[in-house]
Amino acid sequence: MEDNKRQDQQINIELSEEVAEGTYSNLAMIAHSNSEFVIDFIRLMPGVPKAKVKSRIIVTPDHAKRLLAALKDNIEKYEAAFGKINQGGGSPSFPISFGKPGEA
Repeated sequence: MEDNKRQDQQINIELSEEVAEGTYSNLAMIAHSNSEFVIDFIRLMPGVPKAKVKSRIIVTPDHAKRLLAALKDNIEKYEAAFGKINQGGGSPSFPISFGKPGEA
């Protein structure tokens, strides 16, 4: 019975033109408190010592864990279709301080 209720529920999601265009980000910084995860999506330009946060998303720990599972699932599907993602030379290095880890 519970499965039928879930199938009957529909959510209409609106996507404005501005949001549909997307925002390019090549770096994400994640911090957390006991009640939320804060994900800052940043655009880091080569040779520029300053970077801008382009978007900040705040989610509950439960949603953060679901996001992790969804990303893992999508990466596995992507690699099955297009081949393994090469992570290159590892983490970027930059002289930027974002505060203490774990603060939100």
